[in-house]
Amino acid sequence: MYSVSVSRACIAQHYLTVPDPGPEGTLHSHRFDIEASFHGPELNEYGYLVDIDAVIAALEAVVGEVRDRTLNDMSAFEGQNPSAERLAKHVGDQLLDRLDPETATELSVRVREDEVAEVVHKRAI
Repeated sequence: MYSVSVSRACIAQHYLTVPDPGPEGTLHSHRFDIEASFHGPELNEYGYLVDIDAVIAALEAVVGEVRDRTLNDMSAFEGQNPSAERLAKHVGDQLLDRLDPETATELSVRVREDEVAEVVHKRAI
């Protein structure tokens, strides 16, 4: 199995909309470290799992859309609690809209929220 990972960081804001969110229910910022990893058992004819430059460009574009924004104000999170888990899924959705995953068969997106918490969203592709 091969794996290719690319990461970017950004500052974004959100407030949680769950019952009794405590201090997380008020607008606050996080440093999000976002890592996308493509996995697969086979390489393409050039010996690549995915085009790393294409993954870098796509991840930078996706992270650029959330950088310095309030997640609650984005249409992707409308009517939803903007959790780190949902952010990870959103990043994966957007990456797959922008990329041809070539021979990769799985995508995982890891979101580190400050240096306190980490979530991962995995999916077959």
